[in-house]
Amino acid sequence: MTIHKANVSTHLLDRVSNWLQQAALNGENLETVVTGFCERLAASGLPLNRVHLSFSMLHPLYDALGFTWLRGQGVTVEGYRADPSDDKPDRFLLSPYYYLLSNNLEHLRRQIDPASPSEFPIFDELKEMGCTDYIAFVQSFGETSGQGMIGSWSTDAQGGFSDAVIEALLRIQNNLAVAAKMAVLGKLADNMLTTYLGENAGKRVLSGQTRRGDGETIRAALVMADMRQSTVLAEKEGRQVYIDTLNEFFDAIATPFSRNGGEILSFVGDGFLAVYPCGRHREPSQVAALAAMAATRQATARMAELNGGRQKRSLPDVRYGIGLHVGNVMFGNVGLNDRLTFSAFGAAVNEVERLQGLTKKYAQPIVASQAFATYCGGDWVTLGQEKLRGVRQKVTVLLPGDENMKLDHAEAVQSRSLETRSEAEQVMLLYRNSRKAQPRDLIWNRLLQ
Repeated sequence: MTIHKANVSTHLLDRVSNWLQQAALNGENLETVVTGFCERLAASGLPLNRVHLSFSMLHPLYDALGFTWLRGQGVTVEGYRADPSDDKPDRFLLSPYYYLLSNNLEHLRRQIDPASPSEFPIFDELKEMGCTDYIAFVQSFGETSGQGMIGSWSTDAQGGFSDAVIEALLRIQNNLAVAAKMAVLGKLADNMLTTYLGENAGKRVLSGQTRRGDGETIRAALVMADMRQSTVLAEKEGRQVYIDTLNEFFDAIATPFSRNGGEILSFVGDGFLAVYPCGRHREPSQVAALAAMAATRQATARMAELNGGRQKRSLPDVRYGIGLHVGNVMFGNVGLNDRLTFSAFGAAVNEVERLQGLTKKYAQPIVASQAFATYCGGDWVTLGQEKLRGVRQKVTVLLPGDENMKLDHAEAVQSRSLETRSEAEQVMLLYRNSRKAQPRDLIWNRLLQ
C-alpha cells in the first residue's frame, strides 16, 4: 500500500494541463491523449493506480471507446459495440456508473474497505488490486452535445484520496475533457470516412485526395457479390424483413472480404464490390488472388451457417452469386465538383460485375475469370466461353474445384462468439433505456445511444 502525503504540486499539474492543450492543438489521437495524460498525472505525484475513461462516439458500429490505465502497465483500449438488445445483467445495473447516471450525479466517491461487503461488483476487483478509494464521474462535452466522457479514478494510497488530490483531479478533469473532445472530433471524422468509404479510401480522403479526378490506377483482385431474388423478398415480406435479411447477408458474406488486405469499397443495392490491391508483378497478384479465394471459402461457410439458422426458423435460404477477377482499376474521386464518391472504376470492375451475373446462367454461386484462376492456382473447372459486353475477346469462365473450396483449420476458426463486455460498455448500452429522460438526461441518453 502506498503512503501518500496531501501536498500536490500545482506547478506539475499546470505542466500536465499545458501538455493537454498542446496535444489538442497538435490533433493527437484519443489513445495518445489518454495515455500521455495518465502517465503525466501519475508522474506529477498523484497516487493513482487505475484510471478508466470511456468516450461516446458517433459511429454506426460502436457506442464508445474505453481506455483503462494501470500503473506500470500502460493503457488497454476497447471498442464498445452497439447492441440492439435490451438485456440488463444485474452486474451492470449495480455498477457505479449506472448508479451515478441514474441518480443524475456528476461524481460518486466510495472509500473501499476490504473487510466490508462490496457495494458494487467492480469493487471486488479493486480490492484485489489493493485500492482504497474510488471516484466515478461523468462530463458532457457541452450542454447541446450528445457526446461526453464517463470515468473513474482509483488509488491504493493509505487513507484514500486526500482533499488536495480530489481538488487536483476535479481541476484537471476539465482540461482533459477539452483535449479529449478535440480528439473525439478527429476520431469521428476518421470513423465516418472509414465506415462509409472503407479504410484505405478514408485515409486517402483525409490525406487530401478530395478533388474530382484525384486518384491513381492500381492492380487488384476484385470480388463482386450479390444477393439473389431480393426484389421478390422485398415485395413479399416488406421493407423491414428485407432490410434485416440484407444485413444478415452482408454480415455473413461480406465480413471475410474486409480482412487480410481486402477492403469493401461500396455496397450497391444488395451487392458489394471488394478489392485486394496488389503490385503489378506476378507474386503480389498471386498473394491478392489467394487472399480473395480464402475469403470466398470463409464467406461460403458463413452463408451455409446463416442458411442453416434460417431453415430452423422456417425461412428460405438466402442465395447469392460471387464473381472473381484480377485487373487494373482506376481508384479515386468521380462525380460533381461538390458531391463526390471515392471508389474503383474501369473495365475490370465492369468485367467482374458481369462475371458475377453469369452465376445465374451457370447456376453456380461462384465463378472466376481465367486471369483470377491463373494467379490463384489450385483446381478449377471450366464452365464455358462467354462474350462480355465491352470486351473484344471471349472470356473463359471457371468454377472453383473441391480443393479450392476446402477450408483449412485456420480459416475454419471464425470469430463468432459474443465478446464479453466491460462494465463501462454495459452502462453505455443500458442507460439509454433505464428511465424516462429528464431535461439534463437527454444529453446522456444521446451519449449512450
